[in-house]
Amino acid sequence: MTHSDLPFAPSPGAILEAGLYVEDLPAARAFYGGVLGLKEVIHVKGRHVFYRVGGAILLIFNPNATAKGSSDDRLPVPAHGAHGPGHLCFAASREDIHAWRARLTAAGHPIEAAFDWPNGAHSIYFRDPAGNSLEFAEPRLWF
Repeated sequence: MTHSDLPFAPSPGAILEAGLYVEDLPAARAFYGGVLGLKEVIHVKGRHVFYRVGGAILLIFNPNATAKGSSDDRLPVPAHGAHGPGHLCFAASREDIHAWRARLTAAGHPIEAAFDWPNGAHSIYFRDPAGNSLEFAEPRLWF
């Protein structure tokens, strides 16, 4: 079967949720809820913590727990997980990126890279406590 033989489906409209994997959830909560100031939606000790980011949800999972899959028959979420650093980029204005740079540095999270892309969009890269690569970039990087 080729792609052209598949039934029609519309393009996805947006990313509803995205996940990163960390083994130390208390450190992740201190970073994402404290340093980044994200609003926590739900926390299940030892398994996950979820945050609202604009119109999406950031899922922070312990890969050792999610590799086992759900134990709740009402929510049969399949096993999943990853090890090693992932990447996530937050949208911000250039002015806000400068403020984030100061806040992150003051909180002990050094900036690994800061530069302007060929189209002029500005980005900074830094790490969460688990080593995930995080970025703040101007939306004009892509839009």
